[in-house]
Amino acid sequence: MTTTRSALLLSALSLCAVLLAAQQPPADTPAPTAEFIMARVASNQDQAESERLHYVYLRHAKVTSRKGKTIQCEEITDTRVAPTESESHQQLLKLQGRYLKNGKYIPYAELLPENAKKEPTDDEGFSISIGDDDRSLVESMRANLTNSKTKDGIGTHLFPLTSKNQVDYVFHLVGTEHLNDHDVFHIEFRPKDKEEFDWKGDAYIDTVAYQPVMVSTAMSRNMPFAVRTLLGTSLPGLGFTVIYAPQPDGTWFPISFSTEFKIKVFFLYHREILIDAKNSNFEKTHSDSKIIGLDGPLPAPQP
Repeated sequence: MTTTRSALLLSALSLCAVLLAAQQPPADTPAPTAEFIMARVASNQDQAESERLHYVYLRHAKVTSRKGKTIQCEEITDTRVAPTESESHQQLLKLQGRYLKNGKYIPYAELLPENAKKEPTDDEGFSISIGDDDRSLVESMRANLTNSKTKDGIGTHLFPLTSKNQVDYVFHLVGTEHLNDHDVFHIEFRPKDKEEFDWKGDAYIDTVAYQPVMVSTAMSRNMPFAVRTLLGTSLPGLGFTVIYAPQPDGTWFPISFSTEFKIKVFFLYHREILIDAKNSNFEKTHSDSKIIGLDGPLPAPQP
């Protein structure tokens, strides 16, 4: 009897030891490096660009030019976007605008003739074209920053996420945080060449999917003094923020893009530019290259 009780006691103690061991937190593992995280992001972004080819979606964009507190021009557009292998097909569905003239707002519902078929000529970077008036400026800004020359319809080289864009940047892991219902790695990035006039910023990367949840950029350095002095041009506060989210099938998309900055030209022309673009109504098409229902209307964006 004593032997049986001893055996039962030893079995119970062994079971307790196993259960206690199972409850112990796992041994600390080293955190992944920033380079490892961003390499995973690059691989996933390259794959995501291919997966996005099977979607069409609606972009609702608002672009505003403001002098002080006074709106000089405001333009709201709805555009159907269909990513392709090399760019994105964009179909303007609706346009509502107004601009200030002689103290009164003049409404309009179509693009200026010179901007109707305008596309940025430099798809290797970001450019700003200053028009003759605020309406031209607003339309030029929208064409540059939500253009069809990129697969996501967002100006190129603003966010170093793909493998092609990462080669010129260095990354630093700040830590882990919680953002938009995701646990994220907080990564700081800047150009390898400190003298380069490029972008720096912060990337918040999902710790499980290794996909960007939010990326924000700012100029890596101030515009050269010689440029500001000789041309009288300055762009204080220039920077961008993009937010990403997954679709039901796991494909991650940029769902919003925003910026707010100032333009100073020739020491006389001062404007504040605000851009807010949101993507919604994502529809998955067939797996082949044919986009189904491209000419049909999409539901109106949710308020």
